[in-house]
Amino acid sequence: MSMPTIISKAVRNFSALFKADAFAGILLIIVAIVAMVVANSGVSDAYFELFNGYLWSKDVFYLNTIHLWVNDGLMVIFFFVVGLEVKREIIAGNLSDPKARNLPILAAIAGMAAPAAMYFAIAGGDAELANGWAIPAATDIAFAMGVVGLLGTRVPSALRLFLLTVAIVDDIGAVTIIAIFYTANLKVAYLLGALVVLAVMFFLNRRGVSSKLPFIALTLLLWYLVLYSGVHATIAGVLAALMIPFQCKDGSTMLEDMEHALVPWNAYLVVPIFGFANAGVNMAGLGMEALIEPLPLAIAAGLVIGKQVGIFSTVWAAVKIGIVEKPPGCNWTEVWGVSILCGIGFTMSLFIGELAFPGSGEAARLLRDEAKIGVLTGSLISAIMGYTVLRLTTSHPEQKDDPNSPVV
Repeated sequence: MSMPTIISKAVRNFSALFKADAFAGILLIIVAIVAMVVANSGVSDAYFELFNGYLWSKDVFYLNTIHLWVNDGLMVIFFFVVGLEVKREIIAGNLSDPKARNLPILAAIAGMAAPAAMYFAIAGGDAELANGWAIPAATDIAFAMGVVGLLGTRVPSALRLFLLTVAIVDDIGAVTIIAIFYTANLKVAYLLGALVVLAVMFFLNRRGVSSKLPFIALTLLLWYLVLYSGVHATIAGVLAALMIPFQCKDGSTMLEDMEHALVPWNAYLVVPIFGFANAGVNMAGLGMEALIEPLPLAIAAGLVIGKQVGIFSTVWAAVKIGIVEKPPGCNWTEVWGVSILCGIGFTMSLFIGELAFPGSGEAARLLRDEAKIGVLTGSLISAIMGYTVLRLTTSHPEQKDDPNSPVV
């Protein structure tokens, strides 16, 4: 192969990668690596001070660090997009068909329960760690779909849809868990105010109001009220998204318009900033033995073992019993490979890790760092293992190659 041909192929692959589903996942990997490098470099103090240094007193405004602005403010956009995707899927997507949604719903439920059980089996004996049970229960859509994107047509379209739907249902479960189990000290006045705002948004929805401005203004107000209510502020993003009209009286599709407008910002700005702010762990004083501490080991095992065992065994049993049908055009090895990829937790797992071990003390910080190590280790192993299984065992020449797909 001549040098011009090699260069041309490399340029085509790079260009295709940027356009493909894989790029968002690759970007997250790069961001996590950069965060770890920076957190263990000569500028680590500046890195932690940037995100955790106080901007003002909490008496002035609750969000008094950049880290809080990222997790409780910027991430509302992430959860808003999740809410939009969930509503679209329920109304007009794969979740609208009872037959099509049964399998991914069963798989997602098992894929959350099994990692939690694995976590309790390893770390449940320590009351200090019990609150972290939900950390390995989440699947990162961008990361998992990014790995699938690298495989091109090796993964049949039915399995891609299965993975995407499982991840969406998984997100619904994760949001529910955050709302129920990581909510404390409710302030009734703010909560009632939030309910009034939701009622107004529902009224505007039913009237088919086509202007986005009222919904945007009410979403910001809802976020403020939820922030001070005791419920985690990001829940406001999901609730507001559910109030966005699917189709307005003038025929415009506000929900899809908002989703299409926000998805690139979410994938290439919001989630990477969150990853950079939360993935950095200073390993000084931790050492390699930190990987086998009960907390990181329980999280990693939940993601790597719990996810694939829970999802694959449930899918296999449901198909054998006759409750559902296996995704068409794929074999059991491919189903296993995709089940492994569901163990990529990253974004939501890191987020729940921050909620599970709150506080500004050294003990709480150490627990959060150990949780991050478990999430990053488990997600990386799941990504490599899932990619390897699918890369070595799948081939679908009957599916046309996308000229824009990277060759990996």
